[in-house]
Amino acid sequence: MKKELNISSARKKYLAKIRNDKITTIIFQLAILVAFLAIWELLAYIDAIDVFFISCPSRIFLTIIDLFKSGSIFMHIGTTLYETILGFLIATVIGSLFAVLLCWSEKLRNILSPYIVVLNSLPKIALGPIIILWVGAGASAIITMCVLICIVITTLSMLTSFLSCDKDKILLMKSMKANKYQIFTKLIIPNSIPDFVSVLKINVGMSWVGSIMGEYLVSKAGLGYLIVYGKQVFKLDLVMASIVIICVLAGLMYYAVGLVEKRIARK
Repeated sequence: MKKELNISSARKKYLAKIRNDKITTIIFQLAILVAFLAIWELLAYIDAIDVFFISCPSRIFLTIIDLFKSGSIFMHIGTTLYETILGFLIATVIGSLFAVLLCWSEKLRNILSPYIVVLNSLPKIALGPIIILWVGAGASAIITMCVLICIVITTLSMLTSFLSCDKDKILLMKSMKANKYQIFTKLIIPNSIPDFVSVLKINVGMSWVGSIMGEYLVSKAGLGYLIVYGKQVFKLDLVMASIVIICVLAGLMYYAVGLVEKRIARK
């Protein structure tokens, strides 16, 4: 009985330590952010920096308030979110399926590997004019840019994960008369789930890069459009406000993937 109490007490201390570590981490993260914003605002207040070119937290905050009051920001946020999420989903699904196909067929993998590597190294922005000619200007071009940026990374990452599965476990399943389909569905895919979640996290950032890059090239709405417009009319407060909104939305999207990861971990 005494031993059980000691174990229970030790577990409570361990859980308390984990909780305290999390709280401490959050406090330090917030402190760094607050300190950065305070120093930035102070430098602007004492005219150590030119707010016309760099802006400052108070001006950015007021610009965001004005954008929400006017209601125009909702259309721009909705446009960029639609392009980003759709590009993210298309690239993740197609890239993962293509990785499955390459893993399934070694011959196809050997044939296509050089082309995939070249496509991955190609600056996607160089394809912008061609994409516009192929799919037209507008959301379709932006989504295509987003997909092209994410799909190769998804394919290569998932293919590497599939091929890194423990060879001894594969041999064991083969010795138990498991066929190729059973090995893939019962061993390789479950083994790759953590890597798939990592790919989702990478694709969150890359999909935002793709959509904003696409909006730089061709758009009439969206947060990328606001950045370009703000630069053209020298409204740096608008540019910085748009960047802050992008950071918040990307953070929320990353947090959503984190929730998926926790749900998978509980199973």
